[in-house]
Amino acid sequence: MKVGLIGVGRMGMVHARMLGRLPEAEQILIADLDPARAQAVADEIGAKAVATVDDLFASGLDAIVVAAVTPAHDGLVRRAVGHRVPVFCEKPLAADLASSRALVADLAATDVPVQVGFQRRFDPGYLAIRDAVRAGELGWLHTLRACTSDAAPPHASYVPTSGGIFRDCSVHDFDAIRFVTGREVVEVYATGANRGDAFFTEASDVDTGMALLTLDDGTLAVCTATRYNGAGYDVRLEVCGSKNTLVAGLDDRAPLIAAPASSQPTGEPYPGFLERFALAYEAELRAFLRVAAGQAQAECTAHDSLAAMLIAEAATESRITGKPVAVSRT
Repeated sequence: MKVGLIGVGRMGMVHARMLGRLPEAEQILIADLDPARAQAVADEIGAKAVATVDDLFASGLDAIVVAAVTPAHDGLVRRAVGHRVPVFCEKPLAADLASSRALVADLAATDVPVQVGFQRRFDPGYLAIRDAVRAGELGWLHTLRACTSDAAPPHASYVPTSGGIFRDCSVHDFDAIRFVTGREVVEVYATGANRGDAFFTEASDVDTGMALLTLDDGTLAVCTATRYNGAGYDVRLEVCGSKNTLVAGLDDRAPLIAAPASSQPTGEPYPGFLERFALAYEAELRAFLRVAAGQAQAECTAHDSLAAMLIAEAATESRITGKPVAVSRT
């Protein structure tokens, strides 16, 4: 397959290196706003750098991966679909809710596959829980507990454009809850706090957030997120049912210490999401290439991306108003 990659920033570099290891990607073409950076990455993985995105689309691609800056996602996805090229796009699908709604509505009229990057759907732990729920092994569900905890905050310049902790961070948990349960979220009640650096407050954001989700069958889910987890990067999902409980992310590198401190993690805590979800990112791209080859259906669709965004929007509104907010379905 001939695969195009647009953007080789942090996530683009991850995708480039993984594509370079996948035999399915026989030819890889790279475009970036910085031609020198595109060339350097192409040299590293044995790919070809092209001067412009126009050149990329003119080359006869079988698939394209969009890892450009967020404001460019909408237009690049539309362009790929217009060329009838299956496209993988990092989240979010578009920069704001209105644009996302419009794009999802337009994509419903095409049969060109679009897959959105919510990599937790490809993590072995989340997959095992999803399968156990489907098989009835947990009984009926009553409680889910999700956490996404960064070891250290992002740079201050990132926060004003991040969209806020629920849109930027917890949105992965919101998608994962829909994925493992097969249910929809109908209401969110959220709050947040700032105990760390002032730049979160200055950006009208919080460094720690919590959201209580009510699912359409009455199951309750609690999602917590923080930018200051001194023990290390920590992402987990507990799913509790009438018959059993399963946890994703509880391995020997989870930064959890018993109190009193009789035990501690046996491995070095994950430094961040790239290391924690390395297998998931690779599985995600392998799955997309199967989609592009017509061998499978996309595991995370544009509709799924919008559904997670709508939960994040409701959580953000609830944090600001202090009231429960119903989740829109469209």
